[in-house]
Amino acid sequence: MTFPAPLTGVVPPVCTPLTPDREVDVPSLLRLVDHLVDGGVHGLFLLGSTSEAAFLTDRQRRQVVEAVVGHVGGRLPVLAGAIDMTTPRVLDHVGAMAAAGAQAVVVTAPFYARTHHAEIVRHYRRIAAVSPVPVIAYDIPVAVHTRLPADLVLGLAADGVLAGLKDSSGDLGAFREVVTGARAHPAFSVLTGSELIVDAALALGADGCVPGLGNVDPHGYVRLYRLCRAGDWEGARTEQERLCALFGMVRVGDPARMGGSSSALGAFKAALHLRGIIDCPVTAEPQMPLSGEETERVGKFLAAAGLL
Repeated sequence: MTFPAPLTGVVPPVCTPLTPDREVDVPSLLRLVDHLVDGGVHGLFLLGSTSEAAFLTDRQRRQVVEAVVGHVGGRLPVLAGAIDMTTPRVLDHVGAMAAAGAQAVVVTAPFYARTHHAEIVRHYRRIAAVSPVPVIAYDIPVAVHTRLPADLVLGLAADGVLAGLKDSSGDLGAFREVVTGARAHPAFSVLTGSELIVDAALALGADGCVPGLGNVDPHGYVRLYRLCRAGDWEGARTEQERLCALFGMVRVGDPARMGGSSSALGAFKAALHLRGIIDCPVTAEPQMPLSGEETERVGKFLAAAGLL
């Protein structure tokens, strides 16, 4: 299928189910994809933060993309993260992801080294010049410690370097600046990665959302998207608030023994396991697993949301 311009709708960042020995659990992955497709999502984003891409080997990354692309068979656009520290390493991922069948790649700013905005621009221009598929920028300062300012993103959009932006900055004011400027570039897609403010982002004019919680409840995010597009803002607010309550599961982990990533990704996988979608809730090392008591709390969030 032709990659949509702009990409719109609900495009969840797909979790990567793992076996107990931490290999990719392909049967569980494909059941998860079917769960998302049945929920009505509009695309799939593989190898993002929720996918634990940073923890996967290059072999596992390619395995994920090949399995999902083959299973989906062109029914939905499939995006793949090409996330790494430097331009040469990202270029290697871009080639591998495109060869595996991804229809677009999602790329952060370089990280580890301190990076100037001029170097970020050079990074994206170099990648777009080589990539056989569209390039979408990924603004996630909590992970890469660099912001993608609106003027940088919109300048690259105007030059045709970027096909879109996935914004996980949590800064709604800055997001609004990009949305406003992107009206001059109708093929450019602006997506929020902040699952707690999807209704607000869509009200501002966003094209869609990339919600990690959408793995657990894709039907809810699709309902939310449809309510917003229909202009039923009261109904959208009610659905968003239900999803915000469900999102509370990401805090079940004890901060005295695990980081926020372990808690959130562990909760998503525990929820998928409790719903019978994946076989094993294990997360990649060195993340800490949830305890039995913490997993029970995840179940209570699911029950309260009507998902058990």
